[in-house]
Amino acid sequence: MRTLTTDALLDAVREWVEIESPTQDAAAVNRVADLAESQLKAIGAGIERIPGSDGFGDILIGRIPGETNGEGLLLLGHMDTVHPVGTMAGPLPWRVDGDRVYGPGIYDMKGGNVMALQALTHLHANGRRPRLPVTVMFIPDEEMGSPSSRARIEAEARRHRLALVVEPSGDGGRITVARHGIARYHLKTTGKPAHAGAYHWKGRSAIREMAHQVIAVEAMTDYDRNVTLNVGTIAGGRHENQVPIHCEAKVLAMVATAEDEADVRARLLALRPVDPDVVLEVTPGLFRPPYAKSPEIQALYDHACDLAREIGFEIPGERVAGGGSDGNFTGALGLPTLDGLGVVGDGPHTHQEHLLASCLVPRTKLLARLFETLE
Repeated sequence: MRTLTTDALLDAVREWVEIESPTQDAAAVNRVADLAESQLKAIGAGIERIPGSDGFGDILIGRIPGETNGEGLLLLGHMDTVHPVGTMAGPLPWRVDGDRVYGPGIYDMKGGNVMALQALTHLHANGRRPRLPVTVMFIPDEEMGSPSSRARIEAEARRHRLALVVEPSGDGGRITVARHGIARYHLKTTGKPAHAGAYHWKGRSAIREMAHQVIAVEAMTDYDRNVTLNVGTIAGGRHENQVPIHCEAKVLAMVATAEDEADVRARLLALRPVDPDVVLEVTPGLFRPPYAKSPEIQALYDHACDLAREIGFEIPGERVAGGGSDGNFTGALGLPTLDGLGVVGDGPHTHQEHLLASCLVPRTKLLARLFETLE
């Protein structure tokens, strides 16, 4: 679009939001990829589409030439959401309430994806180009830790000069300059079954043992160090009249530094059963490494703030984000990464998810200026 307007940007956002795309529905995610591919082709991008694996959707890459050649800018976004198909027809329909615009995935992170594409479209429509070559990379499985995409994200990161991530901003518009690491662990206890009435004393309860382990795991939380451990799911047993033989739980650990992650990992792997007749297994799962603000990231942030002032608004500050993104992978590799460049709003992963319409034009202009000026 030659002129950026709130109404036109909202129409573009709605087109994305109305294609519901939960991570586990590869066909639905690929419908978003089809839309993004057509929009990238319209501005002259070279397309690479990597077929999905492990039950996930495709990875979509669009490469846009810059005024200069060589290492360029990697722009990251994800197409999947946590909301199941049917959310729009049920608890979270598209609706506009003053400045708030609601819809599944509108904040996390379809709004940001649209702003990035419209910023590039705006440059193209006005006969301008990014200063550096831009690689737009849309991921199908970020909400589940990017298990099928991480290797390709890291490979692209090694070929680029810097990364921008259009995940939503935080705390009313703050830009993310660092992220905590996120580690997942799977706990399993195996006891001995018995009739819960006649022979209860012969059994060894896997659920009882897991209850001890839940307390031990969550006691590792240390708010002063920004270390949190959360037992998010638990399941076990088959019948109330049987001493349960199996119980499983999933743990999410948030850590601020690589040293904290190593400490948490060592403590979890050192867990032992309270009941010696029960077997306890602790298995590490997906991990997003933390990254810290570097001088190069500080320079990116300062530049973004200067551009925002030129446009006519203020970035309200920077933040270290607790939630993970694909920027964890690029930042941990040492690639200067500026995250949280997406929409202003709130309610991610809830039925109150929304963006503020008033943010769309200024923050899309900011992205366009970043594309034009970063070198």
